[in-house]
Amino acid sequence: MDKFRMIFQFFQSNQESFMNGICGIMALASTQMYSAFDFNCPCLPHYNLAYGLGILLVPPFILFLLGFVLNNNISMLAEEWRRPQGQRGKDPDVLRYMFCSMAQRAMIAPAVWVSVTLLDGKCITCAFCTSVPVETLGNASHPHLSQGEIQRVLARIPCKEIYNGQQLIANEVAVRYLRCISQALGWCFVLLMTTLAFLVRSLRPCFSQAAFLKSRYWSHYIDIERKLFDETCAEHARSFAKVCIQQFFEGMSRDLVAAHCHLPRKAPADAGEAAEKLLGITDQGTMNMALKSWHRCKPPLHLHPPALPTGNGWAREGQPPMHPSMPQRETAAYYSWV
Repeated sequence: MDKFRMIFQFFQSNQESFMNGICGIMALASTQMYSAFDFNCPCLPHYNLAYGLGILLVPPFILFLLGFVLNNNISMLAEEWRRPQGQRGKDPDVLRYMFCSMAQRAMIAPAVWVSVTLLDGKCITCAFCTSVPVETLGNASHPHLSQGEIQRVLARIPCKEIYNGQQLIANEVAVRYLRCISQALGWCFVLLMTTLAFLVRSLRPCFSQAAFLKSRYWSHYIDIERKLFDETCAEHARSFAKVCIQQFFEGMSRDLVAAHCHLPRKAPADAGEAAEKLLGITDQGTMNMALKSWHRCKPPLHLHPPALPTGNGWAREGQPPMHPSMPQRETAAYYSWV
């Protein structure tokens, strides 16, 4: 349990670790889905190709879209791309980095599906069984079959129980031939994906390390800023609701006190603390205006230095800071009575 707890804490440490964990889970899920999938080739000349290529390509496309859906940064990317210019400019390099990062993670599960499917060989066997070279592997000079009948016989190669063309070509020979081609394509695909991942990971920092660090930093900043803004809005909503509820009950208490001629109770101390957290935004219209202002014109990424205190008070803005005076040396003398 401790190991699982450590792995779970690592996934929750930052956004990238969390998304890497999600992509790993999706990759394992894709292999489990393929192993649990009941592959049934139609064994018809006009449907085998569509069925085989559909199983090979359609689930990876769905997994790719699912990878984007499960990524929390997709809404942040869309918001940053569509928001008005405002007081803060939009950096296309940061947007491009965010999109490429999401696309790379979303491609893991589809790549695993395609690799497992090609290495298994059922899809290629079903899709291209009518393209088996009968002249090389079988008896192409069969006198009793036309070209259309040969295609119908070859289309039944994936269905061993209904295959009736042993005189034309042996079922084991055709299946072994197509499976070897499929496995060769699968290993080539795995080698290609591994090489591309290695080149992206190793060569990208060599050419644009400064731009890469800048884009990565500001993408993290946008993510953290959005989380802090959501937390601040949630805290303000909690304080706003708390003050509203307390004011409601205080009003009800005054009405009851006026009816029974009792002194009103003292307001709780936490009501003042909740009112301080409202920061002057105490009505719905002002809060809506603040939210719209945050969306339309976000504050520029420039922090103003605070005013420094001087001997006569606070230093004015733009005035050079005064050097602090040297601390006075204190000398302590010890006397002993002998």
